[in-house]
Amino acid sequence: MGYLISGIIIFAGEHFYSMLLPHHRDGLKLRLGEGPYKGLYSLVSLVGVGLMIWGFWTISSDPAVSDYIYVPAESMRHVTMLLVLLAFICLGAFHGKGYLKLWLRNPFSIGIVLWSFGHLLSNGRLHDILLFGTFLILAVLDIVLSTVRGKKPSHEPNVRSDVVAVIVGVVLYAVFLFGFHPYVLNLPVIR
Repeated sequence: MGYLISGIIIFAGEHFYSMLLPHHRDGLKLRLGEGPYKGLYSLVSLVGVGLMIWGFWTISSDPAVSDYIYVPAESMRHVTMLLVLLAFICLGAFHGKGYLKLWLRNPFSIGIVLWSFGHLLSNGRLHDILLFGTFLILAVLDIVLSTVRGKKPSHEPNVRSDVVAVIVGVVLYAVFLFGFHPYVLNLPVIR
């Protein structure tokens, strides 16, 4: 559990700093330069994510390590699968310049909300709640702060970007559903 919590502290701490103290963040970016700042930010994020993945994987491989906080209904698995599909489409919309991005305003964070909330519906052990709850809180905070600060995309939308977003989302969904979950995490979704 220590690796998971350490990763959460590093990853969430860095993101909270960036979101809640934008003047400090911008001052650091100015002092370091944009490239070095982004490199350092990415490195710290990767360390946090790596520790979270390692911690989550080691806990998941020994179910006795983490207690159930709640037992999810079996039917929630299907709701989760739909939410995760929509999440991947949102993530695909983040990189394009389509109508979806204009409509959603924060497609990346909305995708993370859908992904993490869906996983919380289907997983009730402590380590699940810590991992997915952290991502849910960070994404909701990002949406709220972006809305309060008036941050929104402004571009001439095209349908092609939306089609690409849906295709990318469906392909990523299939990769995670049929590849990553059963073979990397050893947690098959389809039974």
